Amino acid sequence: MIASTAMLTKHPLTMNPGDSHAGLSGLFAAAVVSKSFCSMLLSDPEQALKQGYQGRTFGLSPEDAALITSLNAGSLADLAQQVVHTLAN
Repeated sequence: MIASTAMLTKHPLTMNPGDSHAGLSGLFAAAVVSKSFCSMLLSDPEQALKQGYQGRTFGLSPEDAALITSLNAGSLADLAQQVVHTLAN
């Protein structure tokens, strides 16, 4: 069973609500179209961010990269929900 979202962050994150978070769209798009990339994103997010998808990186801000690597999700939908929840707070 996965712990509650409140228990998942490894360290406090400072998010600027004015940021566009544009790189997150590309990250989630890659995870939707590639099962292998999605699996890596869920199991080893640091490696997934370093490797990118088809030779392209996502241009995540340091804060967005820290957010993705600090979450623990069992599915892409769960990861998306946690990201949205964190960015909304």
